[in-house]
Amino acid sequence: MTTTNDMIYSVLDNNLSRIAGIEGAVLLSNDGIMLSAYLLDRAQAERIAAASSGIAATMRAISRDVDGGRVIRQLVEMDERYLCLVGCGEGSTLVVVTNRKARLGELGGEAVRTAQALGEWLGTPGRAQQPSPPAP
Repeated sequence: MTTTNDMIYSVLDNNLSRIAGIEGAVLLSNDGIMLSAYLLDRAQAERIAAASSGIAATMRAISRDVDGGRVIRQLVEMDERYLCLVGCGEGSTLVVVTNRKARLGELGGEAVRTAQALGEWLGTPGRAQQPSPPAP
């Protein structure tokens, strides 16, 4: 029997394995919970998910402030790695990690295509605000 996580991994593998220098990916909810990991160990994937949720939230806040609309992708360039964050479905983010062998156009394009493939059937709704207790 195929599980949702198996299906997610299959989409990640089919799309991201095409990227030169791919080192891994994490699918996370917008509150930083790792939903799935590709080519990364669990502990590393969970750390990346937690940290990346802050980056994604910051960019969404800036976009709201400047009336920028939906944030499509963010690229972080490091000495040795690239990190590409892409909105994925309602309430999820895909983070792709590559080494510097990756071509930026290919990385960005494949990351967006992967997020679109996942986003069509995967959505993580935001957590509802708890109602405030009535004032005494």
